[in-house]
Amino acid sequence: MIVELAPGHLSWDDVDPARHPFDSTSAAEVVRSLGPARRLPRRPEIPFGDPAMSTWSWEEGKPWADAMSHALAEHYGRWVVGWRWAHDEGDFDGGPVGNWCCPQDSITTPEETLDRVIAALCEWRAWLESLAGWFEAYPLDLADVEEQRILWDRAARNLILQVVDRTGCGSGWYGHCHQVLSWFLTRWGVAADLAQELVDQAVGGRFQSWTGPDPVLVEDVAERLARSLRPDDGARSAGPAPDHLQRWLAVRDAVPWEQSPDGGGQPVTPSRDGAAEDIRAFDGALDPTRAQGLLAALELLRADAARGASLDFELIQRWQQHVLDTPQPPPFRSLPAFAKRGRERYGISRDTRARLDACLAESAKDAGRPLPLTARAARAYLDVCFFHPFDDGNARAAFLTLVFVLAREGVALDGVSLLRRVTFQADEPQDALILTRYIDTHLEQTRRSAASLRS
Repeated sequence: MIVELAPGHLSWDDVDPARHPFDSTSAAEVVRSLGPARRLPRRPEIPFGDPAMSTWSWEEGKPWADAMSHALAEHYGRWVVGWRWAHDEGDFDGGPVGNWCCPQDSITTPEETLDRVIAALCEWRAWLESLAGWFEAYPLDLADVEEQRILWDRAARNLILQVVDRTGCGSGWYGHCHQVLSWFLTRWGVAADLAQELVDQAVGGRFQSWTGPDPVLVEDVAERLARSLRPDDGARSAGPAPDHLQRWLAVRDAVPWEQSPDGGGQPVTPSRDGAAEDIRAFDGALDPTRAQGLLAALELLRADAARGASLDFELIQRWQQHVLDTPQPPPFRSLPAFAKRGRERYGISRDTRARLDACLAESAKDAGRPLPLTARAARAYLDVCFFHPFDDGNARAAFLTLVFVLAREGVALDGVSLLRRVTFQADEPQDALILTRYIDTHLEQTRRSAASLRS
């Protein structure tokens, strides 16, 4: 599972300044031209420590910041999501950015807030450019690692110290340190997965939050990392791209869905419409038209759920017409599809649509093979993700599918923050069970909130 807007998942290819042009002199103009810049949430006039401020930050401030990250990424590329990676405890812990903390601290007046976004964006970019400069200061070659091992050692040591200085060793600072060391190794040819493994082994869990590493520890980590490298650690040819739809179907059959939490097993009416509120806060900040389309689809799917409609591609297709604002229902794709910046490929054959319909039909209750609602909702969501039926908007279609499966059994949620702006991997069985737990978490919170209002 990958949180789409979390900078901790960025690779060096994602952020390498040589691959991603950026003009800091035009950053202010770009930021102010984006949809979220015109639709900032109004900060409530209440004390900072009031619980209502925390609620506002979570329900309005965070979706707006997510929308700004999304809009910036569409303009510049995914590297920009690090603009919110604040020092200490912020939107993302232990980062190198000092100009942004979190919505509760950083969203004030529109002008001040946008100034902070611009400054944080430029600060993040400057940090990436400085890292690139330090990487290039040690031009290394895996083939000559035996002769250059002392250089790999010194480079790793200096990079650790740079991250220590930049992050201040606050909460979770070591996560970015791991990342920077992995970036350095991949820059000089080490396979990405192996780079992360070697860094983890060298650090060995010895870096701690709120604590700067002593010089002996820094030297030991750098030495272990340098000594672990081998000439054949380079990236290898990936070979033909696998069909991740087929991988998902294999995983789908193997996941122990019956182990999913049961979600309470009863209908629940939320204290607030979490799906609609998230659409208004996130999608509305991006583009009001986008939000209107999703809200229209949400209303339609709830009517379909109320009449007990069967879930199939044709039903989702009707919702997707509103999502994409197309004159006709968008057709099933006719070519292989790609996602996650090309890392996953979903094949196509004559029976792909029929297989999707067969999978979606399993979202209904089945007395002969009872499965928890959380499992059936999660599985339908992932079916749409990995069959990838449309040319655009599949993540939104998957979200609406999940909402429909819940609604058909009388369940709605008062929050959906764990169900949007996340990415699941087709060939990772644990991702499916993680999603069932996320749904259950929201269900439990919804039941608690509803019960507190009744008491």
